[in-house]
Amino acid sequence: MNGVKTITKSAIFLDRDGVINRERSDYVKSIAEFEFLPGATQALKQLNQLPWPIIIITNQAGIGRGIITETRLNEIHAYLLKEVALTGGRIDAIYHCPHTPQQQCSCRKPRPGLFLRAAQDLHIDLSRSFMIGDAEKDLLAAHAAGCYPIFVQTGLSNELPGHLSFPTQSCANLTDAVAWLIQHIRPVYNA
Repeated sequence: MNGVKTITKSAIFLDRDGVINRERSDYVKSIAEFEFLPGATQALKQLNQLPWPIIIITNQAGIGRGIITETRLNEIHAYLLKEVALTGGRIDAIYHCPHTPQQQCSCRKPRPGLFLRAAQDLHIDLSRSFMIGDAEKDLLAAHAAGCYPIFVQTGLSNELPGHLSFPTQSCANLTDAVAWLIQHIRPVYNA
């Protein structure tokens, strides 16, 4: 095959803060400040019904602002992975952007850089993938990457932006988003 890898996998992308854990206006800076949203770990367990990679895509500007270190973020993510696994769920990869908005990087949502990196690393077909997020920047990044966006109302802003020019599914929380995916998407993609 001349070393070319076929890209056929769909994936589920999730934002972290406001989707999996309670979002804080002052950043989650430690394991003690990391609080799972109600039902989030069970919803992640339910995602196992779809044999697709489950990937977190998260902006973490607290690193760029000097509020949290990469080491501390890695500790938080190790805790997140462990707790999700203990309830029978899984997260296959976590991609984060450490930059502030002022740095104008290509990886910070609403830009699609982290999606593109994950797609290349994990051989994902973004046009057959989905993003669950709680903010306009999540939806815009998903759309820019070619993924179908799903909005959840559990972040700091709980209303779907009304001016979006592309289809977006809206759900109350991660549990409802996962139920929608399993009910509507699995038959279409023959997972």
